[in-house]
Order: sequence, then C-alpha cells, then structure tokens
Amino acid sequence: MFGNTIKTGDFKGEKHVPTIKLLGELKKGEPVDIEVKVGEEIAHPNTPEHHISWIELYFVDETNRAILIGRVAFTEHGAQGITVEPRAVFTAKFDKPGTLVALSYCNLHGVWENTLKIEF
Repeated sequence: MFGNTIKTGDFKGEKHVPTIKLLGELKKGEPVDIEVKVGEEIAHPNTPEHHISWIELYFVDETNRAILIGRVAFTEHGAQGITVEPRAVFTAKFDKPGTLVALSYCNLHGVWENTLKIEF
C-alpha cells in the first residue's frame, strides 16, 4: 500500500515492527483507544545513534483510501538524560470496518509496517 520501501515482519522476532492494540471494546461510532508501540517483545534501542523517530497510524477503508489518524515524533533519545519509549495512544471512532496501519521509522533501518483489521 505505501510502496516497496516499507518492511514488515513478526514483532515477536523483529524489534522494529510496531504493534497495534485496541485498549477497549470496538463499537461502531464510539471512541476507542489504540496503542501503537515499537519493541513489544524485543526492546528497540533508544540512543542518539539508533532510535525510533516517529510512529504514524492510518485507517484504510474498503476503497483502499488511507486516512492519517495521527503521528507522534520522538525527539529525545537519551542525550539529555531523558529516554522516551516509542509508544503512542490514539483515540478514534469508526463507522465502518477497515484496516489500521501502523508505521514506525528507525533512523538506521527505515520504515516498518504492521496492520490490524477492524470489524464490528
């Protein structure tokens, strides 16, 4: 969907793949929190030399139209004594089924993708 430069994999064996979790029950037209995280099973380094720069979450409808739900940028990677974990929570309402697509960007290894189908 986003081109050939995006990598995928199993988050249980690949530390760059974002995970997508609904943090509540999905009900048509009602808000639900959606967690996107990198390093669910295998921690990703978060140093100035090797880090996750951003996470994006999209909703893709049945016509394959991608709608950006949100983007979070991570700008501190331990250099100032602050380390931010690559995790974001988005809240959205859905009136139709589709697919959530999470992207994460590692400054050394590029863009990674994971998906989660949502149905009522």
